[in-house]
Amino acid sequence: MLTVGLTGGIGAGKSEVSRLLASYGAVIVDADRIAREVVGPGTPGLAAVVAEFGPEILAPDGSLDRPRLGAVVFADEQRLAALNAIVHPLVRARSAELEAAAGPDAVVVNDVPLLAENGLAPLYDLVVVVDAADETRLDRLVRLRGMTAEDARARMAAQATREERLAVADLVIDNDGTLDALEPQVRELWAELRRRAAHGAGERGQE
Repeated sequence: MLTVGLTGGIGAGKSEVSRLLASYGAVIVDADRIAREVVGPGTPGLAAVVAEFGPEILAPDGSLDRPRLGAVVFADEQRLAALNAIVHPLVRARSAELEAAAGPDAVVVNDVPLLAENGLAPLYDLVVVVDAADETRLDRLVRLRGMTAEDARARMAAQATREERLAVADLVIDNDGTLDALEPQVRELWAELRRRAAHGAGERGQE
């Protein structure tokens, strides 16, 4: 098994790379999706979040009111740390379960938006960073996601810098261009990941 950490700044196109890798046969472990699951209605995770932040962060149907919780933690590092202390261990445990269920020859791609920010690179055999210039990412967030430029810049500023992400990268996908330019790169990446998985060359620094 080869374990891969896949990351990239908001607007870089990481989700598209993840989708392509899944279509080629990678086992995708999506940290964002798992983070939503572990605080779903009726879960111990949601109970822990309510105990920490109060019942006012619940929606009328009993689910987590994400915008309200986001408003609490986005501007307060201590509150964000408290939330992370609840959610991150649950995500890691569920991710480990999914990884353990994959076959011995699998390429397991962990889709982790905040890999660089949380110092998670050592957890994986190698790290793939989807990279795009800040100007490209800003344009995509405004044009494709409908964000204001101010909101997009704030979201980008809250993440690691481009340089910090590239510093932890073993392999880099350049996604400054079009989807047509991206697909051949991801195919080449997949071939390299399969090669490493087959040769047991997942250890960092090995070739």
